[in-house]
Amino acid sequence: MTMDAAAPQTPALRPLTHTSLGAMLADSVKRHPERDAFCNMGAKLSYKELDRLSAAFAAYLTGALRMKKGDRIALMMPNLLQYPVALYGALRAGLIVVNINPLYTPRELEHQLQDSGATAILILENFVGVLQEVLGNVPVQHVMVTSVGDLLGLMRGALVNAVLRHFKKMVPPWWLPGSIQLKAALKEAQNKAWQDPVLRREDIALLQYTGGTTGLSKGAVLTHGNVLANLEQAAMVVEPALTDISPIIMASPLPLYHILALTMNCLLITRLAGTSLLITNPRDIPAVIKDLGRYPVNCITGVNTLFNALANHPDFAKLNFSSWRLSVGGGTAIQQAVAEKWLKVTGLPLIEGYGLTETSPLVCTNPIQNKHYTGTIGQPIPGTEIELRDEEGHIVPFGQAGELCVRGPQVMKCYWKRAAETARVIQEDGFLATGDIAYQTETGLYKLVDRKKDMIIVSGFNVFPSEIEDVIALHEDILEVACIGVPDARTGEAVKLFVVSTNPNLNEAALLSYCRERLTAYKVPHQIEFRQDLPRSNVGKILRRELREEELAKQQQAKEMAEAEIA
Repeated sequence: MTMDAAAPQTPALRPLTHTSLGAMLADSVKRHPERDAFCNMGAKLSYKELDRLSAAFAAYLTGALRMKKGDRIALMMPNLLQYPVALYGALRAGLIVVNINPLYTPRELEHQLQDSGATAILILENFVGVLQEVLGNVPVQHVMVTSVGDLLGLMRGALVNAVLRHFKKMVPPWWLPGSIQLKAALKEAQNKAWQDPVLRREDIALLQYTGGTTGLSKGAVLTHGNVLANLEQAAMVVEPALTDISPIIMASPLPLYHILALTMNCLLITRLAGTSLLITNPRDIPAVIKDLGRYPVNCITGVNTLFNALANHPDFAKLNFSSWRLSVGGGTAIQQAVAEKWLKVTGLPLIEGYGLTETSPLVCTNPIQNKHYTGTIGQPIPGTEIELRDEEGHIVPFGQAGELCVRGPQVMKCYWKRAAETARVIQEDGFLATGDIAYQTETGLYKLVDRKKDMIIVSGFNVFPSEIEDVIALHEDILEVACIGVPDARTGEAVKLFVVSTNPNLNEAALLSYCRERLTAYKVPHQIEFRQDLPRSNVGKILRRELREEELAKQQQAKEMAEAEIA
């Protein structure tokens, strides 16, 4: 590791005590069977109930559906009590979980189901219409459907479902012959004898999809051992802040299909035998604040945009933060103004970390005892090595920028069915090339300065320009297209599109409508600029870099003019 004498040393990782994620759950069930494991919409699921329901789900998958170890099952839903039941049930059965964003368009969903080879899917009824459009083109054989209120209790569940279906009209009509209701599946299998199979740390737990430079998402193969190691690493980081708390209550506004929330708010909280407060709709800030006020929350994870929205809402400042101990930010850089406002309102610093899907995901974090904003990603978590390398793979001198490469037990096994892509990023010595450029400060902390690739991060979600460009290029009136990220006060970055059109009547509204039909909302461009041509290199490659430089120059000029007018 590149480090000067003053830099902090990375501690070794403690020995792992479990061989699988199912065994980890069993340990927490044994220690605290009556403790709440997950809460959602006023309903609670104890560890004993989680054990019972996940065992029933596992029994149904392997019995009625005849699924076997290594088969893939897709989960497509927001934060509901059904998610941990299905996740742990599938893992206990030896299946491989494929998390899917429920807001995906048919095109995106079809790719992920085809690529993963998932033969079963559990989906919230609100999104069945999207699945219907692609079902004939994917290997899915079994469709299980759940409703929001399924595990909220008889009266509360019926009321919630009625409101969503008949008053809010949030469940579009659908008809899927042969589909299975989750409640019926759990009831059928509840009395089936079940014993978890023997699983090893080398067995695959997750195909967690990430973006790629080609525009096609890739499945990071994460084993039980990868994830267990990252959970132990995370536990070593957060435990000093939570030594006087039992049970730990963690607010979970980020969707569990996102790797950060999956690790911290679902799996780690189980490892710590704590309680996860699942928030189904994090965009409803008033509702989020009400939920946070109902429970003596100890910690929260989130992204910059969420922290910003909460800190600037007048009702949030009225909460009692006396029980709060830890605020962890990830997914994208935490802005200094947001960190300072958060500290002022809550009395807690925002602890910024760094990770990626391929590393389960945690790699670095700032020391939890920090009381001020550092603007860095901190230092490696226990058992993790970092090297900064140049284009030839050599370690750069201290203080110079290089590609951040990481080695540790949390690094993925490979990309699913992509040997060439795997070989490109995982070096012979086991280091993963992240594509991010960083340097090390005098205090030993790492600071990101650029991304080697052109990835755009919108509210913590990865957006890859090639994917956007590939979709836009299919439009009959588009001759050329380029996509970049531009700074945005609300989402961190926003997508800007530059197009050369063959149709002078094509306008921004029409192109945006085209995008909304084919792209998830956070990938839809916020700005579109029509041009006569786009900058190119000598070999004809469109230069996104020049477009970014032009945009930054425009923003700097606008800022200077505004300051001059004030003066």
